Amino acid sequence: MGIKSYRPVTPSRRGMTVMDFVEISGSPPQKKLLRPLKKHAGRNNLGRITVRHRGGGNRRKYRLIDFKRRVLGGGTVRSLEYDPNRSANIALVEHSDGRFSYILAPLGLTVGQRLDVGEEADIKPGNALLLKDVPVGTFVHNIELYPGRGGQLVRSAGAMAQLMAKENGLALLRLPSGELRNVSQNCAATVGQVGNLDYENVKIGKAGRKRHMGWRPQVRGSVMNPCDHPHGGGEGKSPIGRSGPLTPWGKPTLGYKTRKRNKISDKMIVKRRGSK
Repeated sequence: MGIKSYRPVTPSRRGMTVMDFVEISGSPPQKKLLRPLKKHAGRNNLGRITVRHRGGGNRRKYRLIDFKRRVLGGGTVRSLEYDPNRSANIALVEHSDGRFSYILAPLGLTVGQRLDVGEEADIKPGNALLLKDVPVGTFVHNIELYPGRGGQLVRSAGAMAQLMAKENGLALLRLPSGELRNVSQNCAATVGQVGNLDYENVKIGKAGRKRHMGWRPQVRGSVMNPCDHPHGGGEGKSPIGRSGPLTPWGKPTLGYKTRKRNKISDKMIVKRRGSK
């Protein structure tokens, strides 16, 4: 899809762009695959805010996505639809038994296309196979971390991973972040790149549009009081007064590593992202 811009009748319109939704079908979503989505405004089950700056936003319903792919099998693409809950578009697939399911729409998928699942499937965008059946060098997405759990890696718009090697029952993947990671060859993945490539080029344009997405304003720490933020206090525009920037709770930020030491999955990571 492409990017659509408007005539700048207001200052906010001047910098705002949207997706043109040319590929999207006009059919309404399947009601059986919709679920109500309750707003939590960043609060956990105790009512405490664990994610700041969230709240409000337009109403939306969750689309049940088939991340496993191996359960229902192949089918035929009936429509390409917009999903308000993710950056990628989704495709409605009708299976041979008459059931419908949603999948992530890869780049190049068209309405009426046949999708296959399993070791007999061709290496075409949208087909799902086990990594042991995928040729080395193929680009894949919606990758399982554990066999049968469903795709957890590489699901956002424009993302893709490359299968680099297969050895000792493990498949070596180069992820979009640059990380090299081993995954079991019995994990499933979908061939191709996730569609909606121009999503990253969309300009929000105005604050209200961000509010529609459920994001509330963020206040700089330097304009707070010292009791509210380590950067606060002082006369006028003061420096933060620390050796480096901190979070509101005093932890270092901007590059501070938060991954736990000796995590059990460390042995599966061959090369960290950003490492030389």
